[in-house]
Amino acid sequence: MIKTLLRFGHALVAALALGAGGAGAMVDGITGPTFNLTAKADYVTAGDGGSLLAWGYAADDRGPFPGVMQYPGPTLIVNEGDTVTIHLRNTLPMPVSIVFPGQSGVSAAGGSAGQLTQEALVADDAGTPVDESVVTYTFTASEPGTYQYHSGTRSDLQVEMGLVGAIIVRPAGFNEATSRTAYGHAGSAYDHEYLFLLTEMDARVHDQVAFNMLTGQPPSTGVDSSKFFPVYWFINGRAAPDTMFADHAPWLQTQPYGAMPRMHPGERLLMRVIGGGRDLHPFHHHGNNTWTIARDGRLLESAAGAGPDLAVSDFTLKVVPGSTYDAIFEWTGKGLGWDIYGTVALNPHSCTDGNGDGFDDTTKEYCADHNKPLPVILPNQQDLTFGGHWSGSPYLGVFGALPPGQGGLNPNAGYFHMWHSHAEKEIANNDIFPGGMMTMVIIEPPGVPIP
Repeated sequence: MIKTLLRFGHALVAALALGAGGAGAMVDGITGPTFNLTAKADYVTAGDGGSLLAWGYAADDRGPFPGVMQYPGPTLIVNEGDTVTIHLRNTLPMPVSIVFPGQSGVSAAGGSAGQLTQEALVADDAGTPVDESVVTYTFTASEPGTYQYHSGTRSDLQVEMGLVGAIIVRPAGFNEATSRTAYGHAGSAYDHEYLFLLTEMDARVHDQVAFNMLTGQPPSTGVDSSKFFPVYWFINGRAAPDTMFADHAPWLQTQPYGAMPRMHPGERLLMRVIGGGRDLHPFHHHGNNTWTIARDGRLLESAAGAGPDLAVSDFTLKVVPGSTYDAIFEWTGKGLGWDIYGTVALNPHSCTDGNGDGFDDTTKEYCADHNKPLPVILPNQQDLTFGGHWSGSPYLGVFGALPPGQGGLNPNAGYFHMWHSHAEKEIANNDIFPGGMMTMVIIEPPGVPIP
């Protein structure tokens, strides 16, 4: 338990230390429209420090660690209307393939005909794919949105082993600096976006496949998918506390994508959520409800061009296997009944509502609560136990007195809200809490850069 809590602390410090600069968070990935992927085997790290053999797609020529297998596979970012081309090679001891849910008109060439699509054949004895094992998939990205891709060959085994990834299709007219929308409509506009690809792993399957590969047996020997029993749960291929390390942490090369969102008050954060495994995951976000604006790459609108007028507000996303969700999260502190920036005597500031929306034009303070103190008296320090994220003050961006050796994990005096699976067993690493499908969103004070 103590080691796990230390890992949580180290993760947050590393993430915040590496997160300077930038004007707004964007999903990490590689841009197309042409991609060269190879199916490979390697090891991933669980949040408890253990390791598991996994299979994944590697980007041969781009990404933070070119040629290294990734779990999940590289996030493929393309534009609406692009003709997307993916070349797949295989170094695994059984055929593999890729299917593209939500994409129409997919064609494939090379390899051999599989049950669902063309398959890349088994590599030769030296681990080098034979020429005919290369498969080229082509499709037109005709609809913007959030999608997944995964193996269509023995999916019960190969997706479990890690052959899954995300595709993001940017809408026509998308501009990172001036026009950040998920679907080309103002109702899908955002300031920051983050990916949450949710998966799980049954360690027994991975151990059995590792044994089979070591002894030269077919990988599926002894694997009974009907006895599926996961003990690890992941966001973007990481189990907490590793979810809170920064992207591209060099000690997590096969798991390069972090999962700790950050934002300022009043900003719109786009959550791109994917059910990438075979279990339903109730993904719960503390701090506020979200508005789900799209499902499976389609805007929730009553008519074309109406925008997300059928959006759904909820405090938990019920993430169904194979489905994708786009949701908008906002936080302002409205309704708390006290000034989130502290009293004027403690922290001199004003609240100027120039556009009549009830909030300060810059800091997004809720002006009706301006200069209202916290409505309770905090206990004396000797009566408190201090968490590492306590800044010494209940106010955003304000530090207070702390005993020696306390705090230190909140260098910007932000507000932390936990985001996690609402299934209790899924916020553990092989029954050890805390861990699993868990991360934090940090509400940062205005002026703190978010990459």
